[in-house]
Amino acid sequence: MHTMNSISIIIFDDTKLVRDSLSQTINDMESCFVVGAFENCGHLFDDIEACNPDLILMDISMPEMDGVEAVKLIRTKYRDLPILMQTVFEDDDSIFNAIAAGANGYILKNAGAAKLAEYIHEALDGGAPMSPSVARKVLSQFQQQRGGKESFHLSEREVEVLGYFVKGLPHKQIAGKMNVTYDTVRFHTKKIYEKLHVSSLTEAVVKAVKFKLV
Repeated sequence: MHTMNSISIIIFDDTKLVRDSLSQTINDMESCFVVGAFENCGHLFDDIEACNPDLILMDISMPEMDGVEAVKLIRTKYRDLPILMQTVFEDDDSIFNAIAAGANGYILKNAGAAKLAEYIHEALDGGAPMSPSVARKVLSQFQQQRGGKESFHLSEREVEVLGYFVKGLPHKQIAGKMNVTYDTVRFHTKKIYEKLHVSSLTEAVVKAVKFKLV
């Protein structure tokens, strides 16, 4: 779990004004600080490795490599690193594509500091922050593609945890409902990822819906 004053964040955004504004906003938060801000994803892995962040803020619309492609690339090497997408328009179809690619959630660029801090902490706590409209789009898309019933050899406890994920509960709330520790939920989550062959919470939820696992 992350303690106060320990959340390091890197920003990818092609607009300097946005990078500077976000950096100022984040550095003013009690529990977060920016360790890097980059105008493109041309040196994606080098930048991530050099900064060793706890979370990435990724702009969706960028030249050369856009945020969706960047998420796909990041997930080939960093399965658990939280990624929050940033966008101007809530109904942008690329939000759905980014979430399906493995992003943990998204934040509107005009959201205030309080909402940004809330989403950062929610993502770090295992949640998948997104608006109801985007959540409905994600679930609707994959409900239309539902596959047959498969078990993937999940244990009862893993199915229970996955069910809470589908309902949108973060790790801490799941631990409380199951009367287990936070680390126990994290352990079950790791096993779920392995058995479902996914690399993010959103992908796990999508697969749970698609294959009627819960």
